[in-house]
Amino acid sequence: MRVLLVEDDARIARFVGKGLREQSYAVDVATNGDDALYQAEINNYDVFILDVMIPAPDGFAVCRQLRQAGIRAPILMLTARDAVDDRITGLDHGADDYLTKPFEFGELLARLRALLRRSSEVRLPEITIQDLVLDTRGQRVSRAGHTIAVTTKEYALLEFLARNAGRVIGRAEIAEHVWDESFDPFSNLIEVYVNRLRKKIDAPGSEPLLHTRRGAGYFIGRADGSQSPARESGATGKHAPKGIAAGNRKGHV
Repeated sequence: MRVLLVEDDARIARFVGKGLREQSYAVDVATNGDDALYQAEINNYDVFILDVMIPAPDGFAVCRQLRQAGIRAPILMLTARDAVDDRITGLDHGADDYLTKPFEFGELLARLRALLRRSSEVRLPEITIQDLVLDTRGQRVSRAGHTIAVTTKEYALLEFLARNAGRVIGRAEIAEHVWDESFDPFSNLIEVYVNRLRKKIDAPGSEPLLHTRRGAGYFIGRADGSQSPARESGATGKHAPKGIAAGNRKGHV
């Protein structure tokens, strides 16, 4: 899952960003409204965490412009103001949920999970593909009953492939959802991680599940496609139409 965190408080941004990355989210950070709209125009996000009190345009205006641009990804708004009118304003502008500062990071994670579950398709707590099982809540992987140790980024990549089981996914789409804006599109990092996963989940003697379609991308499931594997897909954010940005890009919590 790729998140855009819009927060001008550097301390909160560092804390929340670090925690989300430890939970396998890819996180981009924007510190003002113009930058948030620019990022939303050029990237594809699965969820937005949007602070209300950011340099203009404020969070309410950003939320409204995202919805006007046709972006349907969930938006969780943050605010230090607990007035009911503020919460109503945020929801009326298209926000899906509201979290008041100060908040516990665990509650933020729970609200994100709830938003993603409500997004167009149900997100199951467990994904099964043949004898490969992903526990999406505990971020644990096993095959044929044997636990497989994976890193945070390996898990993020495997879960994204598993949620799209049977579909060939290209490098660009993987980069959009598993890596953040620091990803170098000319690097071989995706290939490196795919090879690491293949060695871990496709042990000698087991049926290969992680495949490469030369010139197209990668997919998980049976190589011959004779039987569709179990599939559990989640909603993703939509690309914004060009011109969403209001202006040019500017250079216990």
